[in-house]
Amino acid sequence: MSEIQDWFETMTGRFNSAAAAGLDAVFQYKLDEGDAYYASVSGGECVLGKGEHNSPSVVLMMDSQTFKEVLDGETNGMQAFMAGRIRADGDIMLATRLEALFPAS
Repeated sequence: MSEIQDWFETMTGRFNSAAAAGLDAVFQYKLDEGDAYYASVSGGECVLGKGEHNSPSVVLMMDSQTFKEVLDGETNGMQAFMAGRIRADGDIMLATRLEALFPAS
């Protein structure tokens, strides 16, 4: 199992189902290094998938260091986006919910 996969499993392990009320979305992650992953959120549950989803709601692109920093709470995702460290395609307003859906430890 790769370190990057471990990071995604850590993220989905922190899933806050209360913050997902009424949400039906797919968050596609494309890291500059490693495989693509997605988190599918529906019915108050989150499922992690490897690869590219057929119809993601939002695609988030970044390097692995930025992903790790956001995951660890060292970097705010919105600030990283504003600084150009995270690029997004699709419904970028969904990305604003990530901090509540997957809170840092």
